[in-house]
Amino acid sequence: MSYSLAIATVAFLIAILAGYPLIRFLKHMGIGKQIREEGPDTHHSKTGTPTMGGILVWGSVFITTAVFNVLNSQSIVVPAIATAATGILGTIDDILGLRGDAQGLTVRIKFAGLTIIALAVAFAIYGALRIDYLFIPTVTERWHLGILYVPLAALAIVATANAVNLTDGLDSLAGMCAAVAFACYGIIAHLQGQGPLATFCFTVVGALLAFLWFNAYPAVLFMGDTGALSLGAALAAVALMTGHLILLPVIGFVFVAEALSVILQVGFFKVTGGRRLFRMSPLHHHFEMLGWSETHVSQRFWLVSMLTGMVGIALALI
Repeated sequence: MSYSLAIATVAFLIAILAGYPLIRFLKHMGIGKQIREEGPDTHHSKTGTPTMGGILVWGSVFITTAVFNVLNSQSIVVPAIATAATGILGTIDDILGLRGDAQGLTVRIKFAGLTIIALAVAFAIYGALRIDYLFIPTVTERWHLGILYVPLAALAIVATANAVNLTDGLDSLAGMCAAVAFACYGIIAHLQGQGPLATFCFTVVGALLAFLWFNAYPAVLFMGDTGALSLGAALAAVALMTGHLILLPVIGFVFVAEALSVILQVGFFKVTGGRRLFRMSPLHHHFEMLGWSETHVSQRFWLVSMLTGMVGIALALI
């Protein structure tokens, strides 16, 4: 654990030192966030804030992992590649979103790209790492799924990447909740004796803490799809490698709630012919519309993520 925390500190230092020149570069290139018109009025002032800050996260994670962790276990190549590949996909989407229409990749193309990456990672975990099992709380035996593990793993990666992306709507919200989730899985991996995987998890935590330095309210840097997609894919990959995928909806409860709010909103809108279940989705915007300040929403969601994270670790120990 001491090594894992030391490497996390290295990732933090790399990211924090790279953050200031990155922000200057993004401002110079005019790479700023476009805020949707139908969003809360308080968000319109954020227009033009540098985005693509996810480069800071997955870039420092990839560098730190390549230098300090891959030699300990080549299995760490899998979550590292998942992080980098989805990070590149998100970067392309963010760059295209800077055009006048501000649409980025089409939903179909983004979903196809994410699915291809997810399937590749799932096959790597199944074929190269020989993992085809899940742990069920209170049950000591592993639940082996065989080849059915691959589509389940791919679905988990796609779903988690999209869920984290939907959560990324308030300053520090997605970053902090992701840091908590990775810390929880880092503890679980450590307790399993998977030192390199624990190191990877805490490396992500270190990089996220550096990003949160710049993303704290009022944010001077947003992560964009560049960061959100990579964090979600990496989190799912880590959950799969620990065997505790079933605990991901618990540890990542905030992400699940955010994604579910969008699904329910769309479904309710279609069924009722135009009525809304929430004042606005994803869920964090609903609470903003109720009068909560942005910082209140973020901090209370952090508290929920910490609580459900502790519950997830407890269930992993049963």
